[in-house]
Amino acid sequence: MQVAPEIPSKPVQDILASTSEDVPDIFTRDAGKLSLAADSTTLPWMDCPIIDFSLLSSPDAVEAKEELTKLSYALVSWGSFQVMNHGITDSLMDGVREVSKEFFILPAEERKKYLRAANDPEGYGNDTVMSQNVPHNWNDRLYLNVFPEDQRKLGFWPQIPSNFRGTLHEFTMKVKQVNETLVQAMARCLGLEDNSFLEEYGDSVRVTARINFYPKCPFPELVHASRTHSDASAITILLQDKQVEGLQVLKDDNWFKVPIIPSALFVNVGDQMEIMSNGIFKSAVHRVVANSERERLSLAMFCSPDHEKEIGPLNKLVNENQPRLYKTIKTYGEIFFRYHPKGERPITAMRI
Repeated sequence: MQVAPEIPSKPVQDILASTSEDVPDIFTRDAGKLSLAADSTTLPWMDCPIIDFSLLSSPDAVEAKEELTKLSYALVSWGSFQVMNHGITDSLMDGVREVSKEFFILPAEERKKYLRAANDPEGYGNDTVMSQNVPHNWNDRLYLNVFPEDQRKLGFWPQIPSNFRGTLHEFTMKVKQVNETLVQAMARCLGLEDNSFLEEYGDSVRVTARINFYPKCPFPELVHASRTHSDASAITILLQDKQVEGLQVLKDDNWFKVPIIPSALFVNVGDQMEIMSNGIFKSAVHRVVANSERERLSLAMFCSPDHEKEIGPLNKLVNENQPRLYKTIKTYGEIFFRYHPKGERPITAMRI
């Protein structure tokens, strides 16, 4: 399939520095149809159970079963959950937040060294947009392949601050371990062998990092900080801002605010897990709203099967009562970046 040309945009920070407009029109193209933030203060809080990571593999069979029951409910009902006691220290989480923030406050000339190319998500800048009808997101991001290590393009990895690379590497290796344990637990939730989903990953999990920076916006109700979407991953492990909220998830056609829980990670089911689970686990539809008073930063780690690995519904999850719902596909990330920049959900094209 031919890739549509990208509609170019500078990073949000640079646009704001070079204009007198409060909100340039490239961010407000559908403001007449949609107001994201106007009712944010009245939305209910997400009340999904908090998962204790340490109990998922507990030697106490009763404890482990109870935690798996909570996890199964979260996966089927919400497609997302908060997880505690995951083994990543507060100091490491604070460290990766700090080096990320330091990058985004660098002078523009330094940040521009890492600008992404057109139609290529990797690197620094605004999100890809391929339709005049789709507004640009009110966020800048640094998008990096972080695992396997031989797939890293270090030319996009900032050299300032000097500890950026080492800190992100350490965080990546910890996230990789969390992903493995969670995906094994997700298989047990369905009565499958522990490695049933991991085996679908291929030789190794693929991890990409997306560090998001959301500048203050004087009229947050007019913009998408991040438009409504689900992730292309199998699961996404998100490190939220420690103080500024903004993430919202959709459940039963209603939006819920995601609270900040100290020391927790937020986990989304992605499209590829929905496909592999034959629709039992639902990829979480979510969005981010802008803030008029404070900047916000988050770090999403997308954990996915190998780029060239074919995936589809697991055979053990296909039967007369639950027929195959999705095609077998590979390079889902490329499929995602053909649909998402046009404001469309790619998983709809994967359904049988």
